[in-house]
Amino acid sequence: MLLVENLTLTHLKDLTPLIENLTFSLKDGERMALIGEEGNGKSTLLRVLAGDESVKTYVDIRGKITLTSRAAYLPQELASHDREKSAYAFFSDCPAFFDQSARDLGELAARLRLPSDVFYSEQTLASFSGGERVKLQMARLLMQSPQLLLLDEPSNDLDRETVQWLESFLNTCGLSVLFVSHDEALLEQTATAVLLIERLRRRQVPRAGVSRMGYREFTASRSSLFSRQEQVARKEREEFKEKMQRFEQIRRRVEHDQEAISRRNPGGARLLKKKMHAVLSMGRRFEREALEMTAMPESEEAIFAKLTCTPLPPAKTVLSLDIPQLCVGERVLCRDVRLNVRANEKLCILGKNGVGKSTLLRAIRDRLHAREDLRVFYMPQDPGDLLDMEKTPIDMLTSTGDAQERAHIGVMLGSMKFTAEEMNHPCAGLSGGQKAKLMFLAMALSGANVLLLDEPTRNLSPLSGPVIRRLFADYPGCILAVSHDRLFAGEVCTRAVLLTPDGFQEARAAVEDDRD
Repeated sequence: MLLVENLTLTHLKDLTPLIENLTFSLKDGERMALIGEEGNGKSTLLRVLAGDESVKTYVDIRGKITLTSRAAYLPQELASHDREKSAYAFFSDCPAFFDQSARDLGELAARLRLPSDVFYSEQTLASFSGGERVKLQMARLLMQSPQLLLLDEPSNDLDRETVQWLESFLNTCGLSVLFVSHDEALLEQTATAVLLIERLRRRQVPRAGVSRMGYREFTASRSSLFSRQEQVARKEREEFKEKMQRFEQIRRRVEHDQEAISRRNPGGARLLKKKMHAVLSMGRRFEREALEMTAMPESEEAIFAKLTCTPLPPAKTVLSLDIPQLCVGERVLCRDVRLNVRANEKLCILGKNGVGKSTLLRAIRDRLHAREDLRVFYMPQDPGDLLDMEKTPIDMLTSTGDAQERAHIGVMLGSMKFTAEEMNHPCAGLSGGQKAKLMFLAMALSGANVLLLDEPTRNLSPLSGPVIRRLFADYPGCILAVSHDRLFAGEVCTRAVLLTPDGFQEARAAVEDDRD
């Protein structure tokens, strides 16, 4: 199906190794999750495997890739030149479309839960919801009868119902799948193997490995392995410390005897010299033993700055919303939007794709920013919308620009796994996850007591997920979040509401963790 042998990917700009001597195989029917921290090269690896020639403009590729089956690739973002095409023009660009019979198209539409006439629609792809665009792209891929799917963040922008459809599709399609996803629940429900790519030792040393087990088993096994390795490593270091203390006592005693020996006793001096030689030899042996000790486990888990603020009075009304109609242009998204939020609440706004959740959050932002009694921080779905792509991360976060402040920000960026090169190069070169981390740091520095978050976990790896959820769960301020992340809703939010075309409905059960 797919065989990768000794694959090495090196960034051409700064010769940073992204992946080194990666060897793995993907078996028939296997669903392998590709995971790793932000900026590690997951999307680049998928593009290389898909044969995307544009990757060669920024990455040196060494190694061998053998594909024995037809592969189809779903990119993380729909290409800009496709967004303004009609659905019919989009499908017409695929030669296989014209080989489909009316029955084939009907069955494909039913399989993807799409309208049967969508393939001939003149509606532009940009006007479809995020979930609908993913389904349309999947439809075009499946027309090519692939045996292998390479999917980069297929769950991005999907509402809960569509994510559940995706889970069912992946589990029943019978195809081999290599996919990137930040949705831990999706990984737990679908992955049968995990490929973890890491960059350790200040992101300079690549490491990768395949575990042929489900994602939940993988995380439990990894945690258990790290715990055992840490116990062994600590015990060895304690024993070594005691050994070195005894060695130092012997060495100091021999040195003292050497200094005190009488010059009239050259024989005794020679014996002490031999003894010191033996002691030094013992010391060199101990140094070699130190190099052979079990290494402390090294993982690449994200570290985030703590979110702090001066909390508002718990009963204070942060938002009292009454919108007769929520519109985009002349199109009505929903009506009778009424919502009250208090300062002690962490609210999750749920709803199907296209109902207007992000539009509503922007409207809430505009209202709350005008209030002097609140400090509001807004994080959009795409963090890049608020970043100056020409500035460096350090420049983006400095307010005074003095050396002390820049040094402090550099330390904080380092805690989030930014390398020195990434801190001092334009934001345009950052991955989506790194841009999100930059926004989190800006959030931490803001001291805001009200957070407006549009899909806050969308761009972060599942390894960062538990850290992010603890971060927001411990935050003492008010949160209004649009999120399809089931774990975020269950572990962070105290209340959930469902946005429908006819306004809000309470959705208490939505904040429960439904992984099982």
